Amino acid sequence: MALSVLGVFLGLLLEVSTHGPSSVPRTLWRHEEISLAEFSEPGVCNYSTLLLSEERGALYVGAREAVFQLDLSDVSIKKNQVLWKVPEGDMRLCTLKGKSAETDCQNYIRVLQILDEERLYVCGTHAFQPLCDYLSLKNFTLMGKQDDGRGKCSFDPTHSFTSVMVDGELYSGTAYNFLGSEPIISRFSWPQRLLRTEYSTSWLNEPSFVFADVIREGSNSPDGDDDKIYYFFTEVSVEYDFFGKLLIPRIARVCKGDLGGQRTLQKKWTSFLKAKLVCSMPELNFVFNVIHDVFIVKTSDWRETVIYGVFTSQWGNMGLSAVCAYNMTSVDEVFSKGKYMQKATVEQSHTKWVQYNGITPSPRPGACINNQNRMQNITNSLLLPDKTLQFVKDHPLMADAVLPIGHGPRLIAKNVNYTQIVVERVTALDNNVYDVLFASTDKGFLHKSVVYEGGPHIIEEIQLLKSAQPIKTLLLSTQEGSFLYAGSDSGVVQSPTAFCDKYVTCEDCILARDPYCAWDTHAVSCINVFQKKDNRHHRRFIQNLRGDAEECPSARPRSIDRPDQMVVKPGSSAELSCDVRSQLAQVFWKVNGNVLTESPHVLLMADQGLLVYSVSPQDQGHYECWTVESAAGKNFTRLVASYDLRLELPEISLASDILNGDPPTSRTAAATTTAPPRGNNGNNNAAGASPLTPSALSSVPPPPLTRPATTANVYAAKPDTKHYVPPHDSDPREQGPEIKDPHATYLQYDNSKALLFLFLLFFLLFLFGLGYNCYMQYLPGPCLRLRAALLGSQKKPQREYAACEAGLMDKPDQAEPQRQNGAIRDTGYETEPECGNGKVTSNSYEQDSESASKQGPFDVNCESQPIEYADADAS
Repeated sequence: MALSVLGVFLGLLLEVSTHGPSSVPRTLWRHEEISLAEFSEPGVCNYSTLLLSEERGALYVGAREAVFQLDLSDVSIKKNQVLWKVPEGDMRLCTLKGKSAETDCQNYIRVLQILDEERLYVCGTHAFQPLCDYLSLKNFTLMGKQDDGRGKCSFDPTHSFTSVMVDGELYSGTAYNFLGSEPIISRFSWPQRLLRTEYSTSWLNEPSFVFADVIREGSNSPDGDDDKIYYFFTEVSVEYDFFGKLLIPRIARVCKGDLGGQRTLQKKWTSFLKAKLVCSMPELNFVFNVIHDVFIVKTSDWRETVIYGVFTSQWGNMGLSAVCAYNMTSVDEVFSKGKYMQKATVEQSHTKWVQYNGITPSPRPGACINNQNRMQNITNSLLLPDKTLQFVKDHPLMADAVLPIGHGPRLIAKNVNYTQIVVERVTALDNNVYDVLFASTDKGFLHKSVVYEGGPHIIEEIQLLKSAQPIKTLLLSTQEGSFLYAGSDSGVVQSPTAFCDKYVTCEDCILARDPYCAWDTHAVSCINVFQKKDNRHHRRFIQNLRGDAEECPSARPRSIDRPDQMVVKPGSSAELSCDVRSQLAQVFWKVNGNVLTESPHVLLMADQGLLVYSVSPQDQGHYECWTVESAAGKNFTRLVASYDLRLELPEISLASDILNGDPPTSRTAAATTTAPPRGNNGNNNAAGASPLTPSALSSVPPPPLTRPATTANVYAAKPDTKHYVPPHDSDPREQGPEIKDPHATYLQYDNSKALLFLFLLFFLLFLFGLGYNCYMQYLPGPCLRLRAALLGSQKKPQREYAACEAGLMDKPDQAEPQRQNGAIRDTGYETEPECGNGKVTSNSYEQDSESASKQGPFDVNCESQPIEYADADAS
């Protein structure tokens, strides 16, 4: 069973890797190439709890044994800090429980919420004894009013956790005990009692909480509905049968006005319901079943709210991440009108979950109190009938699943694992609204993406952290300039939401397809339209989110008129760099107007630079680096760099000429005369191509030199060799080679052969193990008969108990009547003969007629017929 499931999984992995969608960020910004504000303190780690207060212009950071207040516009500026360490007594008690004093028995700040205008509510793990306190914002000190943190904060700093403060009440999802085996979703309110979930696997089965937030559905509600708090987590499935623990992403909700039940579900949620979140590729039948983070794009009308979540798969490190979006109306439809699941006992032992098709009690179980309930004199959950409450207790799971928008992911990324996500809804210069996705990775990078009509487009990839480590928290601030704040184990990083000023040309600015960026024709620069004060004068800006750069004004780059001079010694190597920022562009080189073809003397390096080995006189000439990028159904060809490569001639001394007997004038003339470069045709300049030329899509093949590393030939081609000839200025429509749209391509690196080899290897190992077990007689009778047939044995295999059964048939003088026929008891072990009820066999045992009469029909002479195998299934 396990091997067959493994084979199916490997085949699915092969299919996804071969036919999955492509997702390549257009631009990559290294950490040293951009300006980022960073904060960290010596001896402090785990900056994983962040809280934005845009009214106060502060970013509150919860770390290990410390809380910091940073400047929102520049996080490198620290305004205040407070330390909260664990006493020695609590530290010793923690170590006696088997925890590490250096890592576990510290105070990790997990809860950091705004309680009111003057206080923050802070909770920490506190050496596996969670405690909460109040932080005064006036003097930034702890007030010393400590509360029990159980149910509000996790015991273990590595356990999953989420919390949200709603109208002075703390809603949390965490573990309630030291071992982390009792998960709860709770609400702590100071004037009221603690409200929590039922301790049952039907409610929560090993959940991993990721996010919680409130949706104000009760504001201006015509039916008097209540606000709802939504939780997002991954848990072990209870409704599917699988050979291992199958994980399922969930969305759960509770009502803000829930008070628990009067008799049934006392101090428990009466409105707790959960449903499955679906994020999959239907065309490949591949499911992303682990949710890592959620961001909710809220609007004035809750029905227009959109939920974004990042997902991965639980099976292996496949390097696939997906972003799925859900409408809040779809979520409400499942909870308010969907069917319920119920337990059903199968074969007196196994419990299976099936859809409940019976009559649903009234009021509807799990629903919030509305005007219809109030008309029935049910004003709160304490007045709900026990029939409804008992139904909620037994049926917390919905049968219907929440489907994503478009029935598939909005974005799929390969070779990356997303950890956090934030979304900003912006209005571009074309007056269309776009949701810009910012997703962080487990390697310290950030992907900025947007979904257009033609599909998703990853604008850029930013390296936020110097070292490869996960980004644990990601927040977005939209006031006074958009900034992103990322928290990790090593510190806090602040990044702008756009790097428009890094695009130095109009073509780069337009081809980036960034809703934040536009080309300012007056300032001749790429600017952020949301930070420009006079951005209402759209006629001064150029922005085309399809990537059509034809609108850009023509500009002749300096590299055409003034190429870089490269002088090398004969026999040495020359490295010609080509700084290509776009990872969607293809690069090709020209020498003296001809496109380079493959040759062992020239190497195209991974950074698109050109390396010329052992430069000879024939290698001299004019080199140009060109790029071609597809956008808006066109190809845009651009000159990036140009070089004049020539040899450094050695100086000829007059003394050597006289000793050799050669006239000085003739030797000097010979030295200054070199062989003309092949393919030059007397012209060392470029072919006269424009700096950026669009061309309609055609059937012209891509350039011969492509990534990652190929070779090119700078020598003259043979007469029968076909070369790509660049077009002339007279026909700009045909300039540049043709490429396909990068968004329609699939994986660049095909690992299908390796995966197929692994699949065949596992299959051969399975067959080898099956054959070995047959040969060693470890398998039942059918396999033994097959072995006898293959080996040509004349002896027919017989059942292990045939001789003993024959002995039973030869006892005519048996005192007791024949009992119910049945197979000999299978113990599962190879044991001694079961004779004399466990006694040692002897001759007196056979001659004792009295004992023989007591034995009944199973008095088998095991000495004469020994039992070789105790496997009752053999036949």
